[in-house]
Amino acid sequence: MKKLIPGILLVLVFLNLSAKEYEVKSPSEKIIVKINVENGITYSVFLNSTEIISPSPISMELDDGSVWGSESKVKKAKTELISNEIVPVVQRKYAMIQDEYNLLSLSFKGYQLQVRAYDEGVAYRWVSQIDGPYKILNEQAIFAFPADHKIWFPEEESMFSHQEREYLRERLSDIDASRFCSTGMLVDCGNGIKTYISESDLIDYAGMFLKGSSENPFALVGKFPGVVLEEKQLNDRNVEPVKYADYIAECEGPRIFPWRAILITQKDADLVQSELIYKLGPENVIQDPGWIKPGKVAWDWWNANNIYGVDFRAGINNDTYKYYIDFAAKYGLEYVILDEGWYHLGDILDVVDEIDIQELVDYGKEKNVGIILWVVWKTLDDKLIEALDQFEKWGVKGIKIDFMQRDDQWMVNFYEKIARECAARKMLVDYHGAYKPSGLERKYPNVISYEGVKGLENAKWSNLPDPEHNVTLPFTRMVAGPMDFTPGAMLNADSATFNQVFTRPMSLGTRCHQLGMYVVFESALQMLADNPSNYYREPECMEFISVVPSVWDDTKVLQARVGDYIAVARLSGETWYVGAMTDWDKRSLEIDLGFLTDGNYTMKVWKDGINADRFASDFAQEEIDVNKSSKITLDMASGGGWVAIIEKK
Repeated sequence: MKKLIPGILLVLVFLNLSAKEYEVKSPSEKIIVKINVENGITYSVFLNSTEIISPSPISMELDDGSVWGSESKVKKAKTELISNEIVPVVQRKYAMIQDEYNLLSLSFKGYQLQVRAYDEGVAYRWVSQIDGPYKILNEQAIFAFPADHKIWFPEEESMFSHQEREYLRERLSDIDASRFCSTGMLVDCGNGIKTYISESDLIDYAGMFLKGSSENPFALVGKFPGVVLEEKQLNDRNVEPVKYADYIAECEGPRIFPWRAILITQKDADLVQSELIYKLGPENVIQDPGWIKPGKVAWDWWNANNIYGVDFRAGINNDTYKYYIDFAAKYGLEYVILDEGWYHLGDILDVVDEIDIQELVDYGKEKNVGIILWVVWKTLDDKLIEALDQFEKWGVKGIKIDFMQRDDQWMVNFYEKIARECAARKMLVDYHGAYKPSGLERKYPNVISYEGVKGLENAKWSNLPDPEHNVTLPFTRMVAGPMDFTPGAMLNADSATFNQVFTRPMSLGTRCHQLGMYVVFESALQMLADNPSNYYREPECMEFISVVPSVWDDTKVLQARVGDYIAVARLSGETWYVGAMTDWDKRSLEIDLGFLTDGNYTMKVWKDGINADRFASDFAQEEIDVNKSSKITLDMASGGGWVAIIEKK
């Protein structure tokens, strides 16, 4: 949803075609990209004259023997100033996104290189102008840095991966050519400058990983899965590639390729406030998106359906899910998920005897609660049209599709196929077992959330996620887009009292650390992971969880440091919500309420209790009067958090 701002002129500047170096500056001129075409094509990036990316070669190798970037004869060059407003169908940070950049287009024989320079970063991509079929054998995407910077490295062991990683603290020189990570990943360039590398407009192509360089210890190099030639189905959900082609994509005719995105910030807060990956995504193709409804959802799997205080046997049955629906209706939650167990694994249309989907959909409809169904991707794909048609007939509102674990070209196309087929039936899509968001959610806004994150489910079998991991995610994985972390644990523990209990899980960190996630973490389909029976016992917390939105009109990051702490204010309508989280360090943060407009406000606070350091579920409430001149101190326990609702009197 894009419109050109009235009064902004498109500026074309034709460049000297005999030049060996071309330059494009961001609108404020603080970021400069230089493209050198003297010996192949290299790019370099500067922030206020400081070199961020050293000269880095880029190219594309085709199966006809040609290599885009190997020859340097520029046929045409121009720059354009583009200024748009994007109105997202499904908001995350903002009701409106300003999209302004300078675009450099360099045309060569048969292809083009496009470079965008934003005030928040840069991006480049290849554009094919050739006809007929061809294959991309390899893409050279190098990100060379001028020094041995510290990095946050989400290391992978295989490209057959859920991409749910811990962010290792390493240096560039620690990463040899045998080690690689998923994207996006973060580089600390010193002096407060951070560089985030990812991709966008990933359509009909292979996803990008990053590996170390055998030639430059300070460089990262793009790594891509080949086209899958053979795969082995290990069970209903794991279909592992066992043979890759020696090429990464099969193409047909003129087309564009994914953006290689480099976000550059001088403050950690700007990583959280950026929408660069979304802005680089393809435009919305759904003509009637009014049916797309974000919201919160009661989730069954994490808490193992262990409801209690009822007169029926809890489990995967209609009585249990009616209990979930009643809970959702009481607290205004939009959806309930039926996760694993509602169908016999291996046949998506073989519903277990204890479940009647139509009865549950009809019961939910009476109470204004929609049903979302979890599905294994392969089992769904085996009967795709038949199954989706049945879901539509039942009145299901969406699917949570799981266990893809790949981003080769075929699987990337599968993501789009699912988005397209679900959009045709007015159904939402939540990708689990998935790679990170890469722009598809802009093209198909019914793609409402992604996993691709080491989230709360891991607490059932590991000592992660912990508070340090949780306050790293907003600056790393979340920069790419929405993340289905699944917050909401009501059983909370510190590191000394935490236990891994699969059927009655708990979280690391305090109760208010969990509440803080509902403001800090972005997902238009936000989960309530815990047991409804537990939530019924926590009415004070439900006062907050039941009203906190899942989409936002505005976002202000008030305090932020990667891996240490974050405090965010988000606006919905005329109400502000503030959420803060800290790592394992007890911390006090001062926040300025200068984002408020004139007038007097009431601020209702949920904060760590005085004993939260020894009993992590302890919290306290208070209500105070504030205005835009107020400065508030947030006191957080180790692994703690803080939330507030601010409303005008």
